[in-house]
Amino acid sequence: MNTANKLTLLRVVMIPLFLLVLYLDVPGANYWALAIFVIASLTDTLDGYIARHYNQTTDFGKFMDPLADKCLVTAAMLWFVEIGQMPGWALLVVIIREFGVSGLRMVAADKGRVIAAGWSGKVKTASTMVCIVLMLLPIAPWVNNICVAVIVLATIYSGVEYFMKNLDVLADVK
Repeated sequence: MNTANKLTLLRVVMIPLFLLVLYLDVPGANYWALAIFVIASLTDTLDGYIARHYNQTTDFGKFMDPLADKCLVTAAMLWFVEIGQMPGWALLVVIIREFGVSGLRMVAADKGRVIAAGWSGKVKTASTMVCIVLMLLPIAPWVNNICVAVIVLATIYSGVEYFMKNLDVLADVK
């Protein structure tokens, strides 16, 4: 197993650790969880760089890397929903977008086409990660509300953009 894939697996292992720390409900738990989340997020950047720069791109990495990202983000948002910091419908918007874009990519792949990550998807990912980091800090409710709005709006925008740019993929689906 190469270094890039090991970093991806490390991120997967960090997800239950992240949640465990939050559930411990001890003083400073949010800061430990924040540190774990930031490190896990940085492994995403690092494993992508290593995979491309050192030619370590694998089918396992292509599958597992985005799955690990989605699991990390979903775990954090599930926590926010559980503690009342994010409404459930906002998480549902994120999940529907992820399933929709993943499904679109599968249909495209079946037709021999690859739908690469678009600019709006990258902005969505970056803004979501920043907002999750902020939401793990003791912030004012209005800042939290702005973070939820940013996550939802970036998610909707990028999802609509993926579908609008690739409608032809669905044109003759039987």
